[in-house]
This record gives sequence, C-alpha cells and structure tokens, in this order.
Amino acid sequence: MDYAPLGHTGLKVSRICLGCMSYGDPTRGNQPWSLGPDEARPFFAQALDLGINFFDTANVYSAGSSEEITGTTLLSMVPRDEVVIATKVNGRMGPGPNGQGLSRKAILAEIDHSLRRLGTDYVDLYQIHRWDYDTPIEETLGALDDVVRAGKARYIGASSMHAWQFAQALYLADLNGWTRFVSMQNHYNLLYREEEREMLPLCEDQGVGVIPWSPLARGRLARPWGASTHRVESDEFGRALYGEDDRPVVEATLAVAARHEVAPATVALAWMLARPGVTSPIVGATQPHHLDDAVAALSLELSPEDVAALEAPYRPHAVAGFR
Repeated sequence: MDYAPLGHTGLKVSRICLGCMSYGDPTRGNQPWSLGPDEARPFFAQALDLGINFFDTANVYSAGSSEEITGTTLLSMVPRDEVVIATKVNGRMGPGPNGQGLSRKAILAEIDHSLRRLGTDYVDLYQIHRWDYDTPIEETLGALDDVVRAGKARYIGASSMHAWQFAQALYLADLNGWTRFVSMQNHYNLLYREEEREMLPLCEDQGVGVIPWSPLARGRLARPWGASTHRVESDEFGRALYGEDDRPVVEATLAVAARHEVAPATVALAWMLARPGVTSPIVGATQPHHLDDAVAALSLELSPEDVAALEAPYRPHAVAGFR
C-alpha cells in the first residue's frame, strides 16, 4: 500500500479509501442492497490486511447504521489511532425543519450522534455532505471550527459543490481564522470529468486533497455496459448520473484492461490515481475481488497510448452529483 498526505496536512492516508456506504442495515433507509454487520466484517478485515487505513461513511447512510457497523467492526480489529475515520453531515436524520442541513444546531447535534454510533471520541475527517443553500456558509464554518476546537474532529472536508462556492468557503475560513477544509470529496471518474474544468485546479492550487466518490461510476467501469446488479436495479440516483453516451468509455476501459490482463476496475483506478491532485479514491466493496482489483491499480502504469484511448471517447456532461 502507498500512503500520501491528505492535502496540505501531515495526515497520511492510504491511496485507496474503503467507502462504507455499502455496509448498513438493509431495512433502514433506502439502501436495500446494503450488507449487514456479519457480511461486512470480512471486507474491513481484508482492507486492513491490504494496508488500507482510510474509511469513509456518512450519518445518512442506511439511517446511521453504516456508522454503527463501521465503528463497531473497525474498532474490534485495530486500535483507534491506527485508522483514519471520516464521516459526513447534512442529510436528513430527523423530522422537522432542523432535522437536516448545516446549521449550527444541526452540526453540533449530529457530530455527537455520529460519535456515539461510531463508538469513538473523535473523527479524523468531518465533511459537509454537499452545500446547504438554506444556511449561511459563515454559520457552517463557525460551527465546524468549534467541532475541531472541541476535539471532536481532527480535520474538516467538503463534498460536491461549485468551485466558486468552495473558493468562497476557503476564503472566509482564512479571513476569520476558522479551521480550513483540507479535502474535497467530489464526483469524478472516467465517465464524469467535468471537475477537471475548475474544481481540480482549485484544489491543486489551494493544497486541498481530492478523494473522489464513485471513481468506478457506481460500478459501470468495472463490468460490461448494461450488466446489472442488485444495487443497479434499485439505484435511482445512479441512473440519473450516466447514460448511453458513456458506453464508448466503458468499452475503451474494457479493451485496455484486456491488453493488460487486469480487471477494468484496476484500469479505471490507475487512470484516476495518476491524475494531478487526486489523493485517495473512495472505493466500495461487496465482493472479495473488489478491493484486490482496487489495490492492484497502485502498481499498474498506463502508457500514454492507454490514457489517450481511455480519454478519447469522453463527451461533456451536464453538472451532476451536487445534490
């Protein structure tokens, strides 16, 4: 395993992050394809064996049960200080007008709920789960600064938003002496490269680590176009992100993988790991080979011809994944 600093910090994270959205109670929330604690446990063990030390979840995944499984499982296997645990806040977790969002009230309540579910005194990375258009960003940044100063989070991060919004947040944090975002968890993969226009250059300029979500386009870059899975069949959000115009990119990925005699997921992740500023793609795993294929990307060097073949079929997309 390779490790890298998360942005302009001294925090070292594995270059593959295990995304824990796939682990949760399938009867809670809207993720019937989630794996319960007994099914999830082998994937945490495999990740640790492979040297992965970075684990990402969110309060909203499976109505909090993803955090419960992540904390209980990890901390039964490894000392707390040996892993980097990230979670997120914004999505609806309760009834009423204050049951979601990035207000001071919501953030200070939800960090305590997340810590209780995770079974830890702190999270290493506390991220805002998209932009909250109903709350002034100054209020959000001030509350997050208090969370860090209280020792409940070591660092803070952001997720998919417009580059101008992220620039505003970084500027206001600097202006007011508040804790600064150190990472951006954005939607980025071979099928969706719109982040290359503004967000990725901004992150590189500002020393912000990039930890893309859905680096395999919700599995589409890991299998032939049109192949179905239990998750695909119930994933309305994923169907809104990608379309028939993306088929040639998937076919190119399969062709490059065949030449190298590796899994297509390995090729897609090798391409991403070589992109400027990308620190640690967040990879979900529901089959044993998923993590093996991901880690294999660290040792696969794509030729300029490979990269050209992967990038040539791309077609611009409307902005997607911000909400």
